Amino acid sequence: MEIETAEVSGHDVTTITCVCGNTVGKDGLIQANSEGVPVHTGENTPVPAELAEWPADEDLYTLCPSCGRVYRDAIIEETGTAPVAFRVDVKVAPFAEAIRVHWQLST
Repeated sequence: MEIETAEVSGHDVTTITCVCGNTVGKDGLIQANSEGVPVHTGENTPVPAELAEWPADEDLYTLCPSCGRVYRDAIIEETGTAPVAFRVDVKVAPFAEAIRVHWQLST
């Protein structure tokens, strides 16, 4: 089975162009935990129930909310490549609710 790989510029996770064509500037990409659940980025506010806590080990992933592909940030930063680590179904719980809350908090 062939590994899907997103385009990335240098070793910068903010430059990912997902396999589906989504980017940070298009529909957005979301920082997530190792299960693909979006993480809470507010330092001084309680973590909403729908979001995951910021990982203590800083092991972050990037979730494409359009298609559910998830990329591991450490691999991108180390190698300059962005293989798809795994996929989640962004239309069902807990991912759909977490994405909705993430965007509500981001606006």
